[in-house]
Amino acid sequence: MAGDVTALFQASTAHSPSIAMLERAGSGGGGGGGGGQSGRITDFCIPCNPYFPTPAMFERLGGRLKEILTYYPSGAETITAELCRTLGLNPQTVAMGNGSTELITWIDHLLVRESLAVPVPTFGRWTDQPMETGKRVDMMLLPEAHGFRLDPDAFVRFIRARRSRTAVICNPNNPDGGLLTKEQVLALCDTLQDLDLVVVDESFLEFSDDAAATSVVEEAVLRPHVIVLRSLGKNFGLHGVRFGYLVANPALAGRVRSMLPKWNLNSFAEAVVFLLREHRQEYDESLRRARRDRQEMLARLSLLPGLTVYPSQGNFVYVRLPLGVDGAVLRDRLLAEHRILVRECGNKVGSSSRFLRLVVRPPHEVRELVAALERVLYGGPVRPASGPGEGGPQDLRLVPSSLPAPAAAPVPAAVPVVGPMAMARGYTSSGTAAVDRLVSG
Repeated sequence: MAGDVTALFQASTAHSPSIAMLERAGSGGGGGGGGGQSGRITDFCIPCNPYFPTPAMFERLGGRLKEILTYYPSGAETITAELCRTLGLNPQTVAMGNGSTELITWIDHLLVRESLAVPVPTFGRWTDQPMETGKRVDMMLLPEAHGFRLDPDAFVRFIRARRSRTAVICNPNNPDGGLLTKEQVLALCDTLQDLDLVVVDESFLEFSDDAAATSVVEEAVLRPHVIVLRSLGKNFGLHGVRFGYLVANPALAGRVRSMLPKWNLNSFAEAVVFLLREHRQEYDESLRRARRDRQEMLARLSLLPGLTVYPSQGNFVYVRLPLGVDGAVLRDRLLAEHRILVRECGNKVGSSSRFLRLVVRPPHEVRELVAALERVLYGGPVRPASGPGEGGPQDLRLVPSSLPAPAAAPVPAAVPVVGPMAMARGYTSSGTAAVDRLVSG
């Protein structure tokens, strides 16, 4: 069974395999420990809203399942108009896509010329997509020593030095959850007004403590070179529906909109969008609960010895594992023994296998995660650390299991720029040495 898990992660190098793939492979059918029984996977990998839609909304959608699956959806302009009425946006400034990834693809094809600059680590499509179309991707490494915080002035200097024509920032950033203020983002956009394009990816901003005061959606429509990208699947807890949108100056938004297929949005997306207006209160409450859960999760994880937990304004938490622990092996054991799926970041440019991104989940599931980490890392419950990353063993090995536990892979040395060839080399295998050793061994 461990080999099946490893093969799935090897085949899905840029992103984690889907829950459907893992469940079809039967990757959790038993194992040691209290959580190894068969059952559904507890997902700390895919970042979405655990509290929305509500059970009543799911029941309502379920009652319309035959109708939704049988008939064509309305055209994208109809669905976009309804979304804009709900969100208070001008439809001329909006383009909706089949997930934010479709919009990233069209942004690249239509608006990105020879080069794009982006801080890393970040969402993989911002590095992968332009490279797939032959663009130069200039990657500025976010410094681990500074908690992966983006310095806007340093990013501007990097762009000028590389002569990049497009700039992208994710706010908050994925995987670390770092957030710039509205003033910082607008200053960056205006400083870079000579570029072809500046993209502000706000896919996770709704989960931040003060999203309304941080978003630059209203300001973007006044700037001819700025696009703001928003995800709906993540915010609404519906990744499978595949819908997202961008906001920009009418000319810019119209250019993207003109290239999209008439029926690029499916009937599920239409049904959800037309439900939203009457469920805004439940949606807002779901975000408040997710924010509270994030604070509790940060506090609980910070008590584990040797674990470094970074502040986050996303609905995920970025952690550095204790020295000597290989994240790929830990990931496989959590899945095999405890039915818990985590995002190991060894195949994310600018990160390594020593880092995990853990999605914010309800408190009872976080307690299960912490108990599983304690069992696999320390052999059982541990005394709280005196602070984040302190008070515990600093050179750990995973507690023995029936699964093979190879030696930890070395952490790559930090470099100021990650070039395209380095990225290409990372995709010739699984992207993590530990997974490759499991496959070959």
